[in-house]
Amino acid sequence: MVSRLSLACVVFSLFLISSCLPCQAQLSSNFYDSTCPNALTTIRTAIRRAVSSERRMAASLIRLHFHDCFVQGCDASIMLDNSPSIDSEKFSFSNNNSIRGFEVIDEAKARVESICPGVVSCADIAAVAARDASVAVGGPSWTVRLGRRDSTTASRSLADSDIPRATTGLVNLIDMFNGKGLSERDMVALSGSHTIGQARCVTFRGRIYDNSSDIDAGFASTRRRNCPSASGDGNNNLAPLDLVTPNSFDNNYFRNLIQRRGLLQSDQVLFSGQSTDSIVTEYSRNPSLFSSDFAAAMLRTQGDIEPLTGSQVEIRRVCSVVN
Repeated sequence: MVSRLSLACVVFSLFLISSCLPCQAQLSSNFYDSTCPNALTTIRTAIRRAVSSERRMAASLIRLHFHDCFVQGCDASIMLDNSPSIDSEKFSFSNNNSIRGFEVIDEAKARVESICPGVVSCADIAAVAARDASVAVGGPSWTVRLGRRDSTTASRSLADSDIPRATTGLVNLIDMFNGKGLSERDMVALSGSHTIGQARCVTFRGRIYDNSSDIDAGFASTRRRNCPSASGDGNNNLAPLDLVTPNSFDNNYFRNLIQRRGLLQSDQVLFSGQSTDSIVTEYSRNPSLFSSDFAAAMLRTQGDIEPLTGSQVEIRRVCSVVN
């Protein structure tokens, strides 16, 4: 009798363990095939329209998704507005007056809601949008795994601590990415998204005025034209992260680093006589390798960093507020 009881306990324990396996296993590329078969087409149309209207939006959507995933996983927490119970991540150091593209996700969400109410999460829309934005500017594609739910919480404090900053050094960058299950190669590949988009003067002012040997003098001089030295002046003036092909997803970002023309300090540290130099050199010579590694790193980011699934969370009707 005791042995049967013990066996029953073991079986029940195994059931509990199997029901709590990592959420990644519950994500699927065909998650909406039966419940909302036109979801991905609808999202893609909205993203193409937005990027066609403003090429910079592609970089903004990729960045929005990345910043979301680095805080509580890819759960759309970054989209939540301030409320009595929400301290919005939008106002963290790395996001305030910087992160953008919310209106594009909102538009895609509204279009999906009109055909499949309450079915597709904001988190999944953001994940698909990042992929479609990459494709829209000549970047790689990948098969997005779907089935995430939306968080009912946000964490400005985690956004302040977990999202890399423009001045973060290489050792800290490696630690931050490793903490999310991402390797040095993943980190360098994902940083390559800076081949598109722009940065604000406040994020690179120190780098272009400190006369450091790790920045090309001509490049620094060019950047100073639209970024005054006085703190507070022109803080939001923009400069392309890649001066050569700022609206095309290519490997020119890595060539810039080798020429000491990384706009942000956190970019240039990837090629600064340290452990990631060889990866930067590889990508500068082999654009196909960069593209494939970027897609693989995005898949790991989207699927492996604590995705929310199941019934304990929700699918928001509007991305900026909980239901």
